[in-house]
Amino acid sequence: MDNSSCPFCYPQLLGNQQVVLENEQARFLQLDEAKQSGIPLEGAGVIVTKAHRVSPFDITEEEWLAIKDILHKAKFIIDENHKPSGYNVGWNSGEVAGQHVNHAHLHLLPRYENEQMAGKGIRYLFKSSLNSRTEKEEGEIRF
Repeated sequence: MDNSSCPFCYPQLLGNQQVVLENEQARFLQLDEAKQSGIPLEGAGVIVTKAHRVSPFDITEEEWLAIKDILHKAKFIIDENHKPSGYNVGWNSGEVAGQHVNHAHLHLLPRYENEQMAGKGIRYLFKSSLNSRTEKEEGEIRF
């Protein structure tokens, strides 16, 4: 698989993507604009493996440990610089789940008491009536 255009394998491909932290297996990336105060994704970033992994289900044991190390260090930096009230941490795996870059990335999303979505967690979107499913078509087999 050619991953030479993957912005998570080669963060220098995006001028505004910065490597904030890294170890031998993983890195924490943060866009320049995420460092601004008061924007919706203030302090947010992603943790990625250095090796190209499409899904979190492809990550090795050694990489999981490296991700855990980076996660704790990134939280410390965000806490010091932005002082959030909480966090959402999660993966989007697959196109239907919202994965738009074909390299597994763990979202680290600081949350703030003064935001409109304060108190709404990851499941809030999925529990919404706007997320209802369409009826199955005749002849479709579901398992």
